[in-house]
Amino acid sequence: MTRLPARRPAPTSRPTHSWRPPASWGERRRRRHKNTHPGEDGHVSASDTAREVLTDLTARPLRSLLTALGTLVGVAVLVGTLGLAASLDSQISSRFDDLAPRDVSVTTQAADKRGPLPGEGLPWHGEVKVLRIDGVVAAGDITELKPEREVRGSPVHEPGESASEAVATFAVSPGLFEAVGAQGRGVFPSSFHDDRGEAVAVLGREAAQRLHVTDPTRGPVVFVEGLPVVVIGIIDSVDRESALLSSLVVPEGFARRRLGLTTPDKMLVLTRAGAAASVSEQVAVALRPDAPQSLKAQVAPAPEGTRAAVSSDTQGLLLALAGVSLVVGGVGIANVTLVAVLQRTTEIGLRRAIGARRRDILAYFLLNSTLVGLFGAVLGTCLGALLTVVVAEIQGWPPTLDRWVLAAGPAAGGAIGLLAGIYPSLRAARIEPIDALRSGE
Repeated sequence: MTRLPARRPAPTSRPTHSWRPPASWGERRRRRHKNTHPGEDGHVSASDTAREVLTDLTARPLRSLLTALGTLVGVAVLVGTLGLAASLDSQISSRFDDLAPRDVSVTTQAADKRGPLPGEGLPWHGEVKVLRIDGVVAAGDITELKPEREVRGSPVHEPGESASEAVATFAVSPGLFEAVGAQGRGVFPSSFHDDRGEAVAVLGREAAQRLHVTDPTRGPVVFVEGLPVVVIGIIDSVDRESALLSSLVVPEGFARRRLGLTTPDKMLVLTRAGAAASVSEQVAVALRPDAPQSLKAQVAPAPEGTRAAVSSDTQGLLLALAGVSLVVGGVGIANVTLVAVLQRTTEIGLRRAIGARRRDILAYFLLNSTLVGLFGAVLGTCLGALLTVVVAEIQGWPPTLDRWVLAAGPAAGGAIGLLAGIYPSLRAARIEPIDALRSGE
């Protein structure tokens, strides 16, 4: 009897899984990136978004430039403002350095209300000692003679006229004219006139007008308390001690001999820039080594508060203008981006219909506005730097532009573009596909 082979069991209905070899690295990479358009896996990569934004911007270069124009101007004003403010601040500092105190005033520090004790006070010809101090440019005594003297003018060129005025009278040493920066006509009394007690005088510009003295070279004579004095010069301007412009100025030697001067009241010392404080500490000892405590040296306060206030006000005004320009630029970007959203509503709806997510639409328009702002900011930074150099050269200022300003310009433009694109981007992301496609019919 023949034996039949065993019957194989019928196959079950369970699915069978075929074995596949592991995918290579390249195949896995292709699977991850094979779908880059919305609708296949609903994902748009950042690189594709950036590429599409750049394509749109370069396809309409004039429109992109006009959109970025507001930011360009704003950043140019910002960079130019900061650069010019820094350059102007250097110029202001230089000007204030020129105005820094260079004057030292030396007076007698009286022991009581009656004045200095005998043997104390300022010595005669003390300027010779003071000029030996390092940093001293000029020095001279000045004493106002009280009360005001009766001065009668008798001009040579108009002998029929005369004028009598109560004029303030000062007795000065020869070095005072340089110490106060006096400029004028004729000559000023020298040590020759002072040592000999010559009866000569110099009139301030206003006093000369009152006494009808116009030409000191013709030897006009004025009478001080009846004493004839020859006018040899007229002071037209001074840098300090403006009271001299309305006064009669006579040599110290003449005042000692004829007008009763007993001791100088004050000495003015002109120093080099920055040397006033050092000179003020040495001048009392140089003048009176036996009694330096009898003298008091004072320096005019430096205008540091004024310098800081002027610099702060200037920078504040310019930065306010730059801020307004940036706001205007941001509004311009927001407006153009919003118009683009409205014009592309149908396209946005189509993208949403084939699978683009809200975040993809949001990222597209945010990146668009940010790149527009950044593009305008880069051009604006270059324009602002050029503006700073040109204006500084024209004004003769040292052009100053900090490195952080060059980085702040593009950063500010990108930030303005990002902020300006938030509302239009959110509005675009909220568009529903059905409504968008229906509106495009």
